[in-house]
Amino acid sequence: MAPKILDNDLKNYEFRLTPSKELSEQDLAAIHDLFDMNYREANHDYLNQSFGTLRFTAMAFDDDTPIGFALGDAVKTELPELTGSHCVALAGICCVSPLYRRQGLFSSLEMKSIEGGGIFKRGIQSLLCGRMAHPASFRLMRGFPSVVPKHGTPPTPWQRKVGLRVAELYGVVLDPETFVVQGKGSPIGYPKIEMNVSEDEWLPFKPVNRDRGDSLLGICWVPDAPPQSPKF
Repeated sequence: MAPKILDNDLKNYEFRLTPSKELSEQDLAAIHDLFDMNYREANHDYLNQSFGTLRFTAMAFDDDTPIGFALGDAVKTELPELTGSHCVALAGICCVSPLYRRQGLFSSLEMKSIEGGGIFKRGIQSLLCGRMAHPASFRLMRGFPSVVPKHGTPPTPWQRKVGLRVAELYGVVLDPETFVVQGKGSPIGYPKIEMNVSEDEWLPFKPVNRDRGDSLLGICWVPDAPPQSPKF
């Protein structure tokens, strides 16, 4: 079957935002099916744990057919060496049906999930965070000057403190020197899609052991870092 292309007009799809802990059995089954469509050796225990960590799940439908989902959250919290509280956006796993890829659904679903609680708003200074196991997922974040990690540029002491705080919010263990999130001994899954990735894009992922379930924590300020922050 050929991919279904609708001129990138996402208005043709229905989007639903649901608190992750209130997803119906039908929605959960559809999400797990989409997870299997996207990954070999898909770790469903990992996905189930994510529902308890990230408060919102965005789903996309074509008529009544589920075609994608994303988990996300955003919180107001204090960050090391900064005054006041700051918005921290936590992006989670996102999967799109193979027939509907490259239409902008991935980024749209992620955005809707982190906007779920009304804390993250576009254009408002925020720390955007995500856990990634493949360079293709890191591409958008790599474009921001404040992104961490960068190959060949060790995180500063302050960046390491911020990374550890973000790891607390995700409930994971972080190596602050490499920004590798330590896995629990089994893979999260392996993408079922061929992606053209340059050697340069792979460099930050060298210490990531996917067989162990590792991922890379990426963080960046959008639209830019707070003026009172240490050099990011």
